[in-house]
Amino acid sequence: MKGSKKISAITLLLIIQLVVMIILSIIITATISYTTRRNSMQHMQTIIDERAHIIKTYVKNSENILTYYSKASQITDLLKDPENTELQERAQAYTAAYSADIENLEGIYVSEWNTHVLAHTNPEVVGMITRKDPEPLKQLQDAMLAAGNGVYDTGIIISPASGKQIVSMYKAVYDENGNPIGLVGIGIFTNRLIETLDSLKIKGLSETSYSMVNVNDSKYVFNKNSDLVGQLAENPKIQSICASNKGRKASDSGSFEHKENGKKYISIYSYIPEHGWILMLDDTKKEIYSLTNVMRIYMGIFGLAIIGLMLLFSFINKKQEKVNQKLASTIVKSNKTKESLYTAMFKDVLTETSNRIAFSMDIDEANKQKKPYYFVMFDIDNFSGVNAKYGNDVGDWLLVKTSETLRQVFKDGKLYRTGSDEFVVAIPDKSGNTASDTINNLASEAYRKLTSTQTTPMGKINFGYKASVVRKKGEINTAVIAALKDMINNNNNAASGQIMYKEM
Repeated sequence: MKGSKKISAITLLLIIQLVVMIILSIIITATISYTTRRNSMQHMQTIIDERAHIIKTYVKNSENILTYYSKASQITDLLKDPENTELQERAQAYTAAYSADIENLEGIYVSEWNTHVLAHTNPEVVGMITRKDPEPLKQLQDAMLAAGNGVYDTGIIISPASGKQIVSMYKAVYDENGNPIGLVGIGIFTNRLIETLDSLKIKGLSETSYSMVNVNDSKYVFNKNSDLVGQLAENPKIQSICASNKGRKASDSGSFEHKENGKKYISIYSYIPEHGWILMLDDTKKEIYSLTNVMRIYMGIFGLAIIGLMLLFSFINKKQEKVNQKLASTIVKSNKTKESLYTAMFKDVLTETSNRIAFSMDIDEANKQKKPYYFVMFDIDNFSGVNAKYGNDVGDWLLVKTSETLRQVFKDGKLYRTGSDEFVVAIPDKSGNTASDTINNLASEAYRKLTSTQTTPMGKINFGYKASVVRKKGEINTAVIAALKDMINNNNNAASGQIMYKEM
């Protein structure tokens, strides 16, 4: 058409570049968003499973306390001859002494099969019958008989005696012929358990809270709002989870979203089948996906910057004499921008190693190969103390020196800096049967080099390290980092050079 202008080759090139950059930005943002969300959910699932284990351990310890009490000769002798006043005095004295060693104890006691109390932490209860009504007594007796030699756990309840929340349980005591001759019972306050759970802070997540619901009645056992304890959970999703797990013998876990007071929350739950409890960890959706949102904003700004450059270059392109020179300069700047973006997302600038985001991306690719991997973690002991004592320059020097040493030793591995003071080496088991001794020997060699006297900007200094090794088969995820950390944290000898090894 007469008067129409052709699009120059340079303008067309810039348009294509803009489209490609936008597409790449969308792909990178979507990939990082997906990976970040998935890793955040996996991290929270690991946390809730750990807290569920704490609760089970707390209840199990209470069961052990009651079991040991039931087997004491002072208790068994008394139940064989409950009218013997001398045996009654011995049992009461033993009960008082035993109770003194139990923290957070409401009370422990022994009674005849009809719940006539023979000895009790609180002496004024001795002689009372705790279950006078035949029907509740029969229910208790049947439950203890069903438990056999085990403990009948009634769960976490509000004590009718103290009005406080306790772990309540009973155990039948049998004679030589297997007939029940009495029972023992215990109540332990849950305040220490709650204090323990409250004290466990989650790095990077400041808005978390936990709650627990009994699947049998959908009532709260724990809640951040103490007024809701013992009340029905009104959330339809919680009621649905309780209904689906009621009577279930296997563990279960999952997540769901809900809205409360105008905020969106994500709940990760873990079912404890031994006691019929659903433990939940809640956090705001905004905090869980914070890194995803930051990346979206960053990529949006980057896209706008590319559009701005495009408009600027289109304007400059009208000046024919300077077009080639300015276009070349723009391409160089664009490449540098892409390199900086890659470095910012996947590289640790100081040590030039891959970072934790790169680790998450790489393990997705590694899972496609379906080969075992070795993971070796080295953690600088008391790194904050190094910075405080020798200064940040020595701390930076130590991080660089650590990365260089690990690269020299593990030539077939890829190095990641997964924390401020921790490094992880990923080594593929290409043959499928690489000897673990080889990897452990390399880890020991690296440990010797790292812990030898180092010549630093502040003179000769020795630094401490902790190390662990994991061989992972099957699907790999970021939980392997948590496993490596746990091995280091639970190994009291790690500082003296003993490197823990584990197959997963």
